[in-house]
Amino acid sequence: MSSSPHWVADPAVLRTHLAAANARVAVDTEFIRERTYWPQLSLVQVAIEVPGAPEPDIVLADMLVEGMAGALAPLLEDRAVIKIMHSASEDLVALRQACGVVPDPLFDTQIAAALAGVGAGLGYQRMVQELLGIAVDKGETRSDWLKRPLSASQLAYAADDVRHLFAVHDALDAKLRTLGRMDWFSEDCARMVEAARRDESERWPHLSQRAAQFLDVDGQRRLLRLLRWREQQARRSDRPRSWVLDSDLAALLAREAPGDAAALDRLFAAHPKAPRKLAGAVLAALHTPLDDEADAPAPRTTERDRKALRRLQDAVAARSGELGLPDGVLASRRWLETLLDGEDWPGMLSGWRRSELEPVLAPLLAVGSEAEAPL
Repeated sequence: MSSSPHWVADPAVLRTHLAAANARVAVDTEFIRERTYWPQLSLVQVAIEVPGAPEPDIVLADMLVEGMAGALAPLLEDRAVIKIMHSASEDLVALRQACGVVPDPLFDTQIAAALAGVGAGLGYQRMVQELLGIAVDKGETRSDWLKRPLSASQLAYAADDVRHLFAVHDALDAKLRTLGRMDWFSEDCARMVEAARRDESERWPHLSQRAAQFLDVDGQRRLLRLLRWREQQARRSDRPRSWVLDSDLAALLAREAPGDAAALDRLFAAHPKAPRKLAGAVLAALHTPLDDEADAPAPRTTERDRKALRRLQDAVAARSGELGLPDGVLASRRWLETLLDGEDWPGMLSGWRRSELEPVLAPLLAVGSEAEAPL
């Protein structure tokens, strides 16, 4: 029988509970991000080990109460306490926005499972089943976590999300140490924490838009300008990107390039999602060159591009097989495209991945397709 979690809605009480934390805690969050750009943090679950007890002490902290974020922040930034989390990237953003700090040091169990060869991108439910043989109910995945009071089912679900993380940590830590991959793991977790701290927007957002493939060079530049503007506006207004400017409409504007307010109004008239109140800002963004737009890589669409990428993917797959790593862990398609675009082992491809991949990929990059002309 699992112990009942503690519902805490008082910062002083939360501080008392957290004072019992020792060398590691398990942490999870519940938030809503359907109508906002930034996640609205509702609940933070913290599991604290109790010496001699079969189960941890679980605290469910109501983050809608004033002062709770300040009470939680010292634990999150205490480098003497490892924060065990699962698939933590969005949780880190939610905690940074609410508490002003990012959990550090981090032990992300999804990253650990991938590097230990258990599986890539495993969900919490499957991971617990694979490692511990325990079935976890995920029936409240799409709950409204902003309502109060939360139901008994929601509370049980939230508690289960941290209840098993200590046992999972022990199993994965042992596997990583046996494989000699703790340095790899620590590097990936530290990179995730630093990325959450920096909070940098994607530099070339047009590359993920299929419509960019069908635009000429000038159209691609206009699309890049609009998407950069949209990102800034979404952050400032705390609204989803698509609410600021629909992607299909952005592509149409980039292609048609309306030259004045009247032409823009005519295009907006045919689109119910058009941001009419922001028409002036949209027009300015569309026609204002960016300082670095000439450096932007073009979308890779030719058969030559595809063959060059396939050669890299095949080499990565072969090396992944030798290392016993699941597909996608060593290098994703997007990461490989950055290499083809001429970037020098950026981001996730730096560090240990570069050490493993450069010997096999460097010859392919040297004799591969010629670099695309910049936009």
